Amino acid sequence: MNPNKCPDLHERAKRIHEPGRICRELLYLRSKRAVREVPAFTYQALQKGTVVKPPNKIDIFKRQPVKETVFKIYFMRGDIPVALSGRSNKQDPTKDRPLRWHCTPEELDYCYYLPIFLDGLADIDSDTRMLAVNAAVDLIMRQPHKVLPVLPKLILPLKRAFQTRDKRIIISALQVLQLMVRLGPCVGQALVPFYRQLLAVCNLYKNVNVNLGEGVDPDRSKRIGDVIEDTLKLLEYCGGPNAFINIKYMVPTYESSVFPRCQATDGQDAAPKH
Repeated sequence: MNPNKCPDLHERAKRIHEPGRICRELLYLRSKRAVREVPAFTYQALQKGTVVKPPNKIDIFKRQPVKETVFKIYFMRGDIPVALSGRSNKQDPTKDRPLRWHCTPEELDYCYYLPIFLDGLADIDSDTRMLAVNAAVDLIMRQPHKVLPVLPKLILPLKRAFQTRDKRIIISALQVLQLMVRLGPCVGQALVPFYRQLLAVCNLYKNVNVNLGEGVDPDRSKRIGDVIEDTLKLLEYCGGPNAFINIKYMVPTYESSVFPRCQATDGQDAAPKH
């Protein structure tokens, strides 16, 4: 018998007494047998020599593909009455550039143009997004009382910006939202029914932060966790009595920062109890 030639495995299995070396060799050959990957919840998973294929991993922080925005379409065909003046700074391309309006901004129809400008927040082009952000901020600061009537039309563009999973776009959208709540009368209370559409991304990125201990972070406006924390505090402060419970429903880890004053009985301070 040729010692280099391995005998048949079935012939070895029929033998009653086998040396320890041969048994170890059989176990080694059996462990090297190829294993097939089969889909889960099928009859193939019950077969021998198979292993269930694991589910695909999902990266919740992965940037989502962004379609061409309505603002970009209108801007390319010349229907946007605003442009950025001057040239972009190569050293700091994110530096704000002044706007040049082709008409009086106060005469624009906010119900038509403000949702288009907010739709440009989700644009992947930095120059186009900067133009949309600056134009929206300028319109809100000029006439903040016109934001409330058009508020239901602004929810979908803000939600689209949050769904991009791009931190720069999310921070820009949150800063515009803060400006609307801070300047627009009754905007904070009117936003309470729309928390379910807007605050899902806050629950996702709330803990993405930097712990500096006792230090002070000079770039707080660029940290998405800090911007979300400031936005939630502002929404609770300006949203009325029902704001906190609705924020807590969407962001369970949020703690209230608005503490009501203790009302003393009969207009006098209550004596401390010992």
